[in-house]
Formats: sequence, structure tokens, C-alpha cells
Amino acid sequence: MLKRIISHLISPKLLGAFKARGKWLQRLLITVFLLGSGGLVGCSLMPPSEAQGDPRSQDDSVAVDTQVAQTSELADRIEYVGTTRPYRQVSLRSQGAGQLLDLRVDVGDSVSRGQFLGQLDDRVLAATVNEAEAEVAVRQSEAVSLQADVDNARAQAEQERIKLQQARSDAQRLQQLFKEGAISEQQVELANTNAKTAEQALRATEQQVRNRQQAVIAAQRRIEVQNALVTQEQERQSFSVLRSPINGVVLAKALEMGDLAQVGTEVLKLGDFSQVKVEVQVSELELAKIRVGQTAQVRLDARPKETLTGRVTRISPAANPSDRLVPVEITMPNPDGQIGSGLLARVQFGQRNQSKIVVPEVALNLDQPGGKSRNADRAGKPGPAPRRSTGSMKSGGPGASNSSNSKPLSKTATIFVAERDGEQTKVAKRTVQLGDRADGHVEVLSGLAIGESIVVRSSGELAEGQSVRLSLLSEKPTDNRQR
Repeated sequence: MLKRIISHLISPKLLGAFKARGKWLQRLLITVFLLGSGGLVGCSLMPPSEAQGDPRSQDDSVAVDTQVAQTSELADRIEYVGTTRPYRQVSLRSQGAGQLLDLRVDVGDSVSRGQFLGQLDDRVLAATVNEAEAEVAVRQSEAVSLQADVDNARAQAEQERIKLQQARSDAQRLQQLFKEGAISEQQVELANTNAKTAEQALRATEQQVRNRQQAVIAAQRRIEVQNALVTQEQERQSFSVLRSPINGVVLAKALEMGDLAQVGTEVLKLGDFSQVKVEVQVSELELAKIRVGQTAQVRLDARPKETLTGRVTRISPAANPSDRLVPVEITMPNPDGQIGSGLLARVQFGQRNQSKIVVPEVALNLDQPGGKSRNADRAGKPGPAPRRSTGSMKSGGPGASNSSNSKPLSKTATIFVAERDGEQTKVAKRTVQLGDRADGHVEVLSGLAIGESIVVRSSGELAEGQSVRLSLLSEKPTDNRQR
């Protein structure tokens, strides 16, 4: 009625300009008009037919609120906040004592495995290595001398062996002559004695060879021990050279050139960023939904336009006794090495579901008596806010919205779509397939297209092809707003 009165007072062009300004300007205009006009509204400003209450002039069409169908997720997933850190973090410490003479890298520099990073003073260690090597040379000389004694003993033993053979040959010849009566028995006994003496001399010489061989073996063992000492000193000297144990980046530098390093002193801190880890604290109530190997979506505030995919690599077996939160570790690739340490990360577990059309439950079955859906009365009354859902709820399952008679929720429902028909707006009835429900909303699997205007509330019962009036709260397809 007020719109008709305003249309009599204001020219069509000016009224169109006000409409283009938006709904808030229309409301302001109506309020100002009511305050300023007073009783004129019901008197001479109304057309005669309306002033006399002509029923043909009354606009008795049903008023409706519409909303543009858009894709969305049925329920928000819980988001956990953590901090990025390198896949591996190594503290490079000094294995020897000495002054830091050279340091080739600084914080932020990339390093590769085995790369030379710095040098400690190794003059004392080098002198120790030289001393050990000189001792090896002395012991090698001793071993050579003992080997020469072995060779001499072997030569003497060979001579004694020849003498023994000659003495045995003489004794046999004299024994034959004694049998023939050519010589006396005394000569035979003397020859046998000489043979036994030569045999004893040979055994003594052979024992001397064995003794000198043992001396040589002992000298060689001493050489091996000394060589081990040389290797040990050389290894100790190598500790003065600092090399990178991993491929990574220098995270921190604890010493500068000229500082004195002791054994175990940290010199550099290195990080491996081939992969990145994020640790979040998960409630024990949500822990049952998480498992090792599960995918996780990670967003970084430093890179807001990217959503990274990681995997759960470790779930701590122990919860924090104070807040009952369990540390969960997510590992994600970092092929370009652009993700650093200490960045704020927001983690959601599981694959993000494909977005579907989601509509309010109050938009269902508006063709029932009274023009209200099964949930319209409940939706229009104040009540406690719905508890946040951590996932989609199946129809008829725990947490789903059951009807007052506790019957299972239907998989189909009726939705009205507002369509322009010339200067009028009419509604068309649609039968849609329903999916999951949560937080007063329901998924529409089929029967509705993105961008169509659906009726979410009406002032009366609706029917197919019925003309309706759009309320000031109705969305237009050009609004392109999400719920």
C-alpha cells in the first residue's frame, strides 16, 4: 500500500533512482514519508478506489523471501593452528678444541652434504700426527733389522743341514769299511758322534730362525698399532674441519671467526627443507578421526592463495596432562624450498569434499498448509545455537534434524523456485533429491541448478505457477552471495 502511495507522490524516474540505490534507501524513504505525512496516507493521497476499500485494488499476493542457490560445504571442518619447521634440524658442533680460523657461510645460505663450512686451528693436532708417523718409521726400521737376522739364521741353518748330511754319509761309509775289516771300530764310533753333533747343531739353528721370526712378527704388530695411532690422530685432526652433514640451509650461527671452540660447542644450526613439518595439538575427542598416513590440507598465512596437501606422519602416544591435547605431526613436500621455518600454518584433516548446492531446511515443503515447512516454526523461534559440527551428518543419523514424530527424514522434498515472467514473479515447484544435513542446512543432490532463486520463507501457502511478491530481504542472482 505504501509503495502505491509513494508512486503517486514521486515521479517514476526519481523512484527508479531510489530503487537503484538499494534497499536501505527505500526503507529510509518510507520511514521519512510516514513521519512527515501523518494522516495524509489514509485521506486525500490515496486513490478513491483504495480509500473506499475496493477489494479489487488490494494486492493479496503472497510475499516470499528468496535466496540464490550456491555451492558450499555442508559444515565447516575444525581448523588447527601450528608452526612450520624443517624436516630435519641438525646442530653442527665442534668435535675438537681450538680457535675458529675460518667460517665460510652465514644464516640463510644453502649448503650441500660434505661441503666445507669452516676451519679450527689444528697446528697442535698436526704436530701430533707427525710424531706418530715418525714412530711408525722407527718401528718399521726395527722390523727390517729383525728380518735380516732371520735371513742370517736361515743361512746358518742351511749350512748345518749340509754338515749333517756329510756327517751321516761319512758314518755310513765307515760302517761299511768296518764290516769289511778295513778300519777299526773306533773310527766308526767317531763318525757316528760327528753325525749326531751336526744334527744337534741343525736343530739349534732352526730354533734360532723361529725365534727371530717371532721377533719380526712382534715388530710388525707394533707397526700396526702405531699406524692405528696415526689414523686416530689424523681423524682427530680432521675434526678441525667443519663440513655439512646434510643438504639444507643455515638456520643460526653461534660462533664467529676468532672465537674459541671447545669440544661440543655448537657452531652452526642447519635445517633440511626438502620437506616441511607442521605440529598441531589435537583434542582427545577428535583423535579417533585421525590416523597415520591420512591426508591433511595446510594453508599458510604467508601464502594465502595456496592450499598444500600433507600427510600425518606421527601421532604422539602421550597427551599433554594439563590440557589433554595430543601432538600430531604433518609432513608436506617443499619442492621449491620456498616454505621456511616458523610460519603460521592452518591444518584441516581429510580431503576437502566437493562442494554441493546447500539450502536452508526451512525452504523444504512450503506447499504444506500454512505455507510453512516442517522446520519453519522451529526455525522462526529463538533457541540455543546449534553445536558446531565437525563433519557432515547423515540423514536419520545422530545429530540429524528429525521431525516431531521421530520418523526418518525423507530423501526427497519440494522446493519452490522464483522465476521472472514479464513484470511478475512466479514460483515453480521442484522435487529435489536430498543429501546430508547439518546446522539447519541440507545438501541438494539433484533437481536444482546453481544461480536459481529458491523460496526460503513465504507469508502463505504456495502453489505451482502462483504469482508472488519478493520481500526486501530477497537475494537477487546478481548478488552472488554465499550463505
